[in-house]
Amino acid sequence: MADGVIARLDDVRLAFGERVVLEHCTLPIVEGAITCIIGLSGAGKSTILRLIDGLTKPDDGHVYVRDRDICHMRETELNDVRRSISLSFQFAALLDSLTLGDNVALPLRENTPMPEAEVRKVVVESLESVGLAYAYDNLPAELSGGMLKRGGFARAIVTSPQLILYDEPTTGLDPISVHLITGMIMRLRERANGTAVVTSHDLPSIYMMADYMAMLFEGAIIAYGPSEEVRRSENPIVQQFLEGSDVGPIPI
Repeated sequence: MADGVIARLDDVRLAFGERVVLEHCTLPIVEGAITCIIGLSGAGKSTILRLIDGLTKPDDGHVYVRDRDICHMRETELNDVRRSISLSFQFAALLDSLTLGDNVALPLRENTPMPEAEVRKVVVESLESVGLAYAYDNLPAELSGGMLKRGGFARAIVTSPQLILYDEPTTGLDPISVHLITGMIMRLRERANGTAVVTSHDLPSIYMMADYMAMLFEGAIIAYGPSEEVRRSENPIVQQFLEGSDVGPIPI
């Protein structure tokens, strides 16, 4: 694997029954950068995140994390790899019966021998980093949509992962919350000195945070590179998507 690449999909193919989701899909994830994956709804963007986290296995090709092919690992080996990765789900996936603090504490209680006093300290620090320390004892039902997203972020970073995967982090939020969440992803990357991969349709948010952009279309990455380079792409599919036009090669 090339220097500076923390994870990589290499010629991946994945199908669910007769529906081919990914075909000859190759994507490097540069360490220390924010990579944003764009594409049509249902294109397979979230599937890429699940492949990187080992939750889904490809039918063909390879997925590497830190030069290790995770496709054929035993579950115990895969769990070791996953300790350096966090996946922030699209709908936060907080447990309704637990307080926000207990939700954020779950990865520490489940995967580390950390004493309870230290768990609380680390959880409070994570909640402070997303502006939610005051909501430690609140149940998810008592939180707004934007607060739930931020709570999911706090849980994702509580173990200080090297790689955070954000699935549609701004979906369904108002413009103020979108701006807040986007800035938070950038600050969390800087705070943890880590790497982030973001799937999103929100182009202003992507332009604000992306170091690298990748466009997924019909199962493959058809454009990849530094954000400004992709935005200048002469590929008509890329330009139609970025312009939000109903005229062009993308079937409507």
